[in-house]
Amino acid sequence: MAKFLEGLYYSESHEYVKVDGDFGYVGITDYAQNALGNVVYVDMPDVDDEVTAGEEFGAVESVKAASDLNSPVSGTVVEVNEALEDQPELINSDAFENWIIKVELSDKSELDNLMDAKAYEEFCNNH
Repeated sequence: MAKFLEGLYYSESHEYVKVDGDFGYVGITDYAQNALGNVVYVDMPDVDDEVTAGEEFGAVESVKAASDLNSPVSGTVVEVNEALEDQPELINSDAFENWIIKVELSDKSELDNLMDAKAYEEFCNNH
């Protein structure tokens, strides 16, 4: 059973953003990691790269499939989760603790286009 954490913002492409001031931590949801299976590789952008809401910024590969990562927000990448380079399976153990990129948000109003935990859970149950 997938976890749906309150206080996060969710996209229809199964990424989340956890907002901390002017920054957002972006990763894939517990539902997504569960669907993918064992994650074996995470393709991440470089620090200082720009990401745009709704556009691809990397990929996650599992033993079953590869899935593009689409940013739920726009901004500048200020950090990548380097632990995932050597241990991509951390996403499977806790997708919400093991974010992929930290972004300096350029437009917080974009968060209004994302779902809360309840809406995302309903979305997952209906698709």
